Amino acid sequence: MKAAVIESVGKATVETVPDPTPGAREVVVEVAACGLCGTDLHILQGEFAPTLPIVPGHEFAGEVVGVGSGVTEVAVGDRVAVDPSLYCYECHYCRLGHNNMCERWGAIGVTNPGGAAQYAVAPVANCVRLPDHVRVQDAALVEPLSCAVRGYDVLNTRMGAHVLIYGSGTMGLMMLELAKRTGAASVDMIDLNEDRLATARQLGCSATALNADELDRPRGWELVIDATGNAAAIQDGLNRVAKAGTFLQFGVSDYATTATIEPYKIYNQEITITGSMAVLHSYERAAELFASGVIDPDVFISDRLPLEEYPQALEKFAAGQGRKIVVVP
Repeated sequence: MKAAVIESVGKATVETVPDPTPGAREVVVEVAACGLCGTDLHILQGEFAPTLPIVPGHEFAGEVVGVGSGVTEVAVGDRVAVDPSLYCYECHYCRLGHNNMCERWGAIGVTNPGGAAQYAVAPVANCVRLPDHVRVQDAALVEPLSCAVRGYDVLNTRMGAHVLIYGSGTMGLMMLELAKRTGAASVDMIDLNEDRLATARQLGCSATALNADELDRPRGWELVIDATGNAAAIQDGLNRVAKAGTFLQFGVSDYATTATIEPYKIYNQEITITGSMAVLHSYERAAELFASGVIDPDVFISDRLPLEEYPQALEKFAAGQGRKIVVVP
């Protein structure tokens, strides 16, 4: 089969690799579409994946074309979205229910061959059947949506909160859509990319700006979300949190990224700083939300490129062009 391969740091190709075969409790999925994400760029930079080469792609959906001997939950022909998370269920954090902190953490497309290929293997437990009205080629969006759902799981915000989001790429826009549905009084968005801000306005955000100084919120925002991973955005966002408010680090930063906090301010103003990492008990809920129409795939997916153009798709994504880019095997 054809598959994208990150061979070494900075080098991605498309190659012919052996077809996958399922284990007893695994299925083979013929991939309909696979999304690109910031994690893929980190892998390309030599972060996250313990070994290279690797077939990337942790955001994918498709049709089941093979099942292992112990699989009864799905059948050949079923259309599924795939949770890429691979947990041991045995370590300290898994036993506490914090599986995304698993000491043996893995993920399809990060530590195991992924969905940027014609076919991918997944545990049957990771597969969520899609209802008939959902286009399987759109359902690669379920995985990033499940990360956004997890982000809201860690928050303790009240109805009527004013929300500020840094970054109006795919993840920032998903956080916007969820904020609108969880009782936010307003949702403002910051980005240096005017095209992306135009999409935020299309989706009904309250205000957009290139800099938070342009917005009229002198007391700050009860909830500030960084969806960029950019040091300057994070630093600015930490200073925009209202008293008794919350800052959520949602964007994925480079390992070396740092920001400065003021401990007295955190104490004196009762500011909460928290983070959200990947998926935790949120994938099936995200699939339900996706099926209900919480996001519009035609707005979120800006580019559908053939698998053969995976290296070019990575370049396009790294340049900040478009919104969600998917490759189609």
